Amino acid sequence: MQTADLLSKALDFAFLTQAEGVHLYHHASTDELMYVANEMRRIAKRDTLGIVTWQIDRNVNTTNVCVANCKFCNFFVPPTEKYADKAYITHDEAYQQKARETFALGGDQFLLQGGHHPRLGIEFYEETFSKLKGWFPELRLHALGPPEIVHISKLSGLSYTETLQRLMAAGMDSMPGAGAEILNDRVRRIISNGKCSGQEWLDVMRAAHKLDLTTSATMMFGHIETIEERFEHLVWIREVQSEKPEGANGFKAFIPWPYQDDGTLLNKVKGVRNTVTADEYIRMIALSRIMLPNIDNIQASWLTVGPEVAKVCLHAGANDLGSIMIEENVVSAAGAPYRLDAEGIQKVIQEAGFTPRLRNQLYDFRETPEVLQGKILAA
Repeated sequence: MQTADLLSKALDFAFLTQAEGVHLYHHASTDELMYVANEMRRIAKRDTLGIVTWQIDRNVNTTNVCVANCKFCNFFVPPTEKYADKAYITHDEAYQQKARETFALGGDQFLLQGGHHPRLGIEFYEETFSKLKGWFPELRLHALGPPEIVHISKLSGLSYTETLQRLMAAGMDSMPGAGAEILNDRVRRIISNGKCSGQEWLDVMRAAHKLDLTTSATMMFGHIETIEERFEHLVWIREVQSEKPEGANGFKAFIPWPYQDDGTLLNKVKGVRNTVTADEYIRMIALSRIMLPNIDNIQASWLTVGPEVAKVCLHAGANDLGSIMIEENVVSAAGAPYRLDAEGIQKVIQEAGFTPRLRNQLYDFRETPEVLQGKILAA
């Protein structure tokens, strides 16, 4: 393989194979990868103004009780008597308070997720979604994720399609790409043995896209996976996107982030540390754009790598910085230290040389909420 030929192929928006992606990872310079990915972003987004999008939402957790037993997660508690004093299911008053606070800060959405509770089936989520929409019709529910859909489906004796249809009828607007980690089951058996298989994750997304439910996709890397498994993951995501019905959004965005290791079982028991450098993260952002030419938006994870690295990622194929995350409990529990408010995230974008634009989950630009008048920075 010739690196220059592969980079030229990427600029034509061709699908690179797993082996070709691995070759670029090992042989292309960071400057080369950044240049190609940035050109692809510019062409794909038809972006002559240099716009980078951002969002205001809140990560709200339905419950912290979980049987998945992920070894990288410090958030969950098992459903045993020993942890009964730490276990919770979020109650109505808390949801209402969190929603009011979200609107007061200009937000329009809950990223609503939680543990795999062994007693919470489809009826619980239908009731929760219906209540939220009844109280706050304008609140968007970016909810659950494929592992939760698999868990709920098994508890309730439903197909993935039936589960998604019922949740959509109750108010589910879109679905995040949570729980992908690395989709290869060799990895999953070690780091998240109680969670769905890689194939189940992909099949839930196929079902969602057939229902025209917009989703995103993720990758948590930098733990026990091989480089080959990273690129296998990207190819599988791309294949599912290629299968979506015409007119459906499918995966609206792809978000890679490095494993956060602080206090996790994966670190304490197996000694697995996050060794992802700033350069490697920037390279993986660029390679995500290169390997996924059929996904419009690549998001840089400022929460896990910090604003300075995120700025560079905006010149390496990323076009979005995600949300200010009014509340986030899961990744932060494993050591992600960074925080940004509405003004801070816009300054990051501007300091990188781009124009910030507030968006919704479908990546449509939002009108400036009244509470943010004077806080949206001039272009």
